[in-house]
Amino acid sequence: MVIQWFPGHMAKAKREVETQLKRVDVVLELRDARIPYSSANPMLDRLIGEKPRLILLNKADLADPSILAEWQAWYHAQGIETILLDVKQGKGLQQIERQAFQLVSARLEKQRAKGMNPRPVRAMILGIPNVGKSSLINRWSKRNIAKTGDRPAVTKGQQWVKVSPQLELLDTPGILWPKFEDQKAGYRLAICASIKDEILNVLEVASFAIAYMRNHYTDRLEQRYGITSWEEEPWRAIEQIGKVRGCMMSGGRVDLEKAAQIFLRDLRQGQLGPCCFERPEDVQEVEE
Repeated sequence: MVIQWFPGHMAKAKREVETQLKRVDVVLELRDARIPYSSANPMLDRLIGEKPRLILLNKADLADPSILAEWQAWYHAQGIETILLDVKQGKGLQQIERQAFQLVSARLEKQRAKGMNPRPVRAMILGIPNVGKSSLINRWSKRNIAKTGDRPAVTKGQQWVKVSPQLELLDTPGILWPKFEDQKAGYRLAICASIKDEILNVLEVASFAIAYMRNHYTDRLEQRYGITSWEEEPWRAIEQIGKVRGCMMSGGRVDLEKAAQIFLRDLRQGQLGPCCFERPEDVQEVEE
């Protein structure tokens, strides 16, 4: 299965972002803490250019803290600072505003030196679908302004939101890129629900996830499903999960698609514990 997804509204959103960038002071790039590298849109580097940027790793509560520490050290070594977020609990929000002001402090001081009262800092939120942009805005502004949903492509347009007297945010639709050069990145995005399940082969996505979990989190699979013996082929493990969860069809056959959906739902909701689906060494293999 080749994973690609670039709906027409995303192409329009990309053009709108290019137009609006000149109106903002800083870019807040939201990524999924479970896949910090794969959830980075490579188009954004060119779009953003030299504009000040903060990288926010949302859903940190669902990510493996030890692997997250590795990622933060990896980015720090490149001169990139990251902020861990748990938007549902409101953790990390104050740190965003503080660091955003630091990035534009030179402009603010220059305006004050001229006797001007600086206008609110304008920030644009960018990121892939279903990474939590709208939830962040709603939590930050303490209002249900942005439409949310546990699926990609909920936000279709742009809107300005004032989250404090000193900061305004521009919400934008999630933007994926036209072609995944690394298909593993496509699978990781699919695991984290950044691509619609309706256009995917969920059995293949679940099989990819099973293979990764078996290599890194075998104990989680055993604890959740009570399975102590894992067959070599990932789909066999999904078949076992289906038997445990009662996904049976006539003739004693397992409904593999239903079992795959149950497994992916468990994984996405954190029922198997906090997980990361890529590590810095995985990225090094891609870049070399």
